[in-house]
Order: sequence, then C-alpha cells, then structure tokens
Amino acid sequence: MDDTLLLVHTEADGSLAKIAREALGAARSLGGSLTIGLVGGDAQAAAGSLGGCGAARFLGASGEMFRQPRYATDAAAAEALCRASGAQLILAPATSRWARVLPGVALRLGGRVDTHATRVFPSEGAPAIARWYYRQRMEAVLLRPQRPWIVLLEAGCHPAWTGAPASAALENVPVDLPEGAIRTTVNGLRAPQAEEQTIRPEADLLFVAGAGWTKKQSDGATHADDAERLILEFLRRTQASLGGSKSLVDLSGEGQAVLRCMTHLNQVGQTGATPRHPKGLSTCCHGEEPHVVGWRFIGERRAVNLDPNCGWARGKADVLYIADAFEVLRRINALLGEKTQATRA
Repeated sequence: MDDTLLLVHTEADGSLAKIAREALGAARSLGGSLTIGLVGGDAQAAAGSLGGCGAARFLGASGEMFRQPRYATDAAAAEALCRASGAQLILAPATSRWARVLPGVALRLGGRVDTHATRVFPSEGAPAIARWYYRQRMEAVLLRPQRPWIVLLEAGCHPAWTGAPASAALENVPVDLPEGAIRTTVNGLRAPQAEEQTIRPEADLLFVAGAGWTKKQSDGATHADDAERLILEFLRRTQASLGGSKSLVDLSGEGQAVLRCMTHLNQVGQTGATPRHPKGLSTCCHGEEPHVVGWRFIGERRAVNLDPNCGWARGKADVLYIADAFEVLRRINALLGEKTQATRA
C-alpha cells in the first residue's frame, strides 16, 4: 500500500472541521504509513488535536499568511507539503478551499486528481476509490497507476475520527511563495442571521416540504403563509435543514403560491442535492422517484402524508404517518415551545 498524506486546513477559529476528521478516519482505514499535512494560522494547535491518531509524521505550513483561504498561498503550501512527505497517495476533505486548489497542485506535481470520492479502500495491495455518477444511481470503483494521486473525499461518507488530543512533533515545512502571492485578502464575511439560514449540512435532521403545502386544504383554500410560518418556526426550534421537492421549487415559475423561504438551492432529488443527514422527514410530498433518489444516503426516513397509497408507502420510507402535515407541525411546534419554556424555568 502506498504511503498516505492527509492534507487538512484549519478553520477561521483555528479548529478542524468535522469533514477533516472524517477524512482522517478514512485515511487510517487504509493502513500503512500516514503523514498529516496541516495548513493554517496555527498548525501546531491543530496537530495537537490529532496527536493521538497514530500518524508517523506531522508536517505544517503555519503562519498568518495561511490563516485565510487564498489560491496562491494554499497551492504553494499544499505543494510543499506533498513534496516534503514523499507520499504517493494524497487524501483531502472536499472543502471549498481544497476543491479549488488541489487540481492545480496535482498538475504541478505531475500527478492526477479525483474529486467527489465517497470511499477509499485497499484493493489487491493498491488504493481504490468509489464515486457516484448519474445522480447517485451508479457507483464506480476507480484505480489509477499514475502517482502522486490526489483524492478529495466528500463529507458524511466515513465516520469521523474521535480520538483524544495528544502532543505532536510538528515539522515546519518552508514554503516558497512567488512575488505578489498575498495580494488577495479577506476583508470580512457576510452571512445570513441564524434564524434566516435554512440550509444546514451538519444538521441532524433534514426537513423536506412538498408541493402539498401550497395546495388547497380541507377548507378549500390555500394557506401558503401559514405553511411558511409553521415550517420556519420548526426550523428555528430544531435547527433542522430545509429541503424541497422539484414540484415545490418550480411553482414560482408557474404563477402559483410559493414558500418564500424555498429556492432551488433547497431542492433535493435527481436534479437537486443529495444530502447525508442522519434523519429525514418528508411532508406533503408523494415520494416520487426523482425526489426520493436524493434521499439515498439519509439514515432514517420518515414521511407525513394524507395519501396512504403514496410512494412513501411503497418501501421508500421507514415510517409513514397518515396525517395532516399542518396539524402535525402545529402540535410539534407547541411541544417544542413547552420544552423550551420548561428548560428556561
């Protein structure tokens, strides 16, 4: 088995993201010699948080110039760490920071790169990866003879390493930065307020709304405003992530009532996202195949629908509740409110 280098970078606060620890778990499963390369403002602190993982070496590109993402400095640091390690297999978490940098690093090293890998494993003494094609309907296993081989691992595909911190001897690797490499600076970050954020990849629960929320209800009228209020209250109380079926997010182009909090970025399914939350709850959606394919990697699937013969009842959900989603969510929000008040008391 090839020697492995795991490339990780620190976050803005100096910590390591969960996806970095997932990539470490995958790297450890390969066996063989493991080197960890760290890029960030304080690589020593990050190395200490991984000190008990059993890596043979810890290499670091540390300093203020590496604290914030920047193509020139990140690429130079990653290249220096790869050359210093001598590893032929280079694993990295598929963060936005690494995804835009490592393909260029592979070119500098004369190697190859593969992205969106969901598994890495030994196959007859050589590393192999798996990735999905055609909206996660076909899985391919890939092997490459070219070295070095850089592989970007997707989030949520491997259990995160959870070992205890320990002391780690960090080898600082000098990085040769070209003139003008630090011209780009990050002046600040703009993000929506917590209560306005609806897409939360790290949430334990994915709440998906279907077009039924905007259709006529038992009183013969539509209640889109009420639906949006109930859904947003549920999201605020549970910090769940919001998804939507294609039929719902497409309604805005048809001149029909829509949920203003729902956009195509929330779409889950064959033409949308394929999330990996531990649990999923679908409401007012009939469980059509194009939508359900986006739930392929959800751990536990439940659905609320008034139709007992919908697609969810045909083996696509672990549990199907035959109920009115409006009434269900009103009751859940009330219970969550009572729990919050009891906690404060």
